[in-house]
Amino acid sequence: MRIALFTLDSALSSEAVLALAKARLGEIVLIGRSDPYRAAAGGMMGQLRKHWRHSGWRMLPFLLLGYAIPQALGRLRRLWGGGALTRLARAHGIPLLEVEDINAEPALAALRAAKPDLILSFHFDQIFGEAALATAPLGGVNLHPSLLPRHRGPLPTFWALLDQPQHPRAAPATGVTLHRLAPRIDAGAILAQQAVPLPAGISAATAARHLHHQGAALAGPVLDALAAGTPPPGQQPEILPYCPFPPAPLLRAAARRGVRLAGWPDLLAAFTIPTG
Repeated sequence: MRIALFTLDSALSSEAVLALAKARLGEIVLIGRSDPYRAAAGGMMGQLRKHWRHSGWRMLPFLLLGYAIPQALGRLRRLWGGGALTRLARAHGIPLLEVEDINAEPALAALRAAKPDLILSFHFDQIFGEAALATAPLGGVNLHPSLLPRHRGPLPTFWALLDQPQHPRAAPATGVTLHRLAPRIDAGAILAQQAVPLPAGISAATAARHLHHQGAALAGPVLDALAAGTPPPGQQPEILPYCPFPPAPLLRAAARRGVRLAGWPDLLAAFTIPTG
């Protein structure tokens, strides 16, 4: 099976993406990497101003440690000869595309040239249109770090930690889902899902890192089944409310309950996760 893998540089997912790419080297025919701070999305300063207005200062450490610092280090590593994913792609002759717009002609042309059977979205921040998905006969699947249909949206681990029952024997609200890509965000048929208990006091950023690793492992059997022509039947979920970036009052209330977006382990991860 020929796989087109789409992702972005982040301390939340890059290590897991690299592990999955190494495990599926014989199948990956294209890697697309998005820049969450691309000009079309408002640039880094525009994004920071938008989140400051909506979410207040508590969002900034999460954005800096999860995205801005790892992105900057990834660019430096590429200037110095390539980060981990860049080196892997170069060593195995896999085209690596910097994606400004997944639905624009440069990305569509790269997909047509790669002739993938399947599109795999792994922490990719752009929405695939019909033309992009039509380039892969098996369509697309996405890995999402929550138990869909709960916690659809861009920061699912925060909402899951906020919803985690306090009783120690309660079922975890945290987990990971592999689902079909659909026009509506995080709303496609569920192919596989796993609840993942996490330690008390974990930050949303560290939780995302753990869940992306679990998701990479969960994806393996599903990709094997798709390659064998025996895909999981998929269950179409109920569409629950979208969970956006949290507003400032909610972040203040969450902090009083001990739910944090980022912590000290995320500072170390920002500088050591293999982006680039």
